[in-house]
Amino acid sequence: MTFAQIRDRAARVRLLPLPEVLLLTGAQRDRYDQAKWHTPKGSISIHGMKFMNWKEQVGGGGAIDLAMHLNDFDFLTAVVWLGSHFLIFDDRQPAPPLCRPKLILPHQEPPNLPGVTRYLVQERAIDAALIQSLIESGRLYADLRGNAVFLLLGKENQSVGAELRGTTPARWRGMAPGSRKDLGYFSVPVPAVLTTTVILCESAIDAISCLVLHPGCLCVSTSGARPNPSWLPFLLHQGLEIYCGFDADPTGDKIAHQMMLLYPAVKRLRPSHHDWNDILIFQQRMSVPSQPTS
Repeated sequence: MTFAQIRDRAARVRLLPLPEVLLLTGAQRDRYDQAKWHTPKGSISIHGMKFMNWKEQVGGGGAIDLAMHLNDFDFLTAVVWLGSHFLIFDDRQPAPPLCRPKLILPHQEPPNLPGVTRYLVQERAIDAALIQSLIESGRLYADLRGNAVFLLLGKENQSVGAELRGTTPARWRGMAPGSRKDLGYFSVPVPAVLTTTVILCESAIDAISCLVLHPGCLCVSTSGARPNPSWLPFLLHQGLEIYCGFDADPTGDKIAHQMMLLYPAVKRLRPSHHDWNDILIFQQRMSVPSQPTS
């Protein structure tokens, strides 16, 4: 690729919206601060085309800088990565092969499992037996920092990535470096003979919560709201009924609408609260008897 081609492609991808780049890397928008995003690199604030990582005291401007920061890319790899995902390059000038970062899964730290379990059961209202079954299956474990690690599995149940959820007072969410959301997903295993319905959720915790509310369904996390997971056609070709259960907010509704335009067979299943876990938490609170007043 010549210098002129690099310059031309860089000019086209530099102005891509920063929220779209963040979503592509598995970052999660803060529920209360729309300018704040949670990433494996720490909390990032965006203002227009500028971003700032307050944890690492690193900032920059434009989609290329952000892609370099989030993925530890060099300049050329960031340009190619952005162009390939946002279809910037035309057919006459195919993009060179993309050098993807190696998957680095967090090391397991069994002594931290009680803290992870306590968080998921007490704060997220998920049944302890279900959490234990996920731990025994190897799909959930604790890392050195006390994060809950939810494995994304691909062909032959090979690990292709992981969702990370902070369970200590320093709460955050993100993806393990090098995660390939296009090759697999997190789900709660259910007997294949009983599965006729698939519900797509935005996170592993939501997928687990959704299964509690919809027993027998295959509840899958897309690790962020995405309209076109590359493995979705495979599920559709199996004749399964697919529902998009993304969050009941503008982003969830927008991405669900885009997904249904791409795949008319997909139907919308909107949570009655913000997300499926919020429903679990609400139901738990409603089931707790109120204390008599003196």
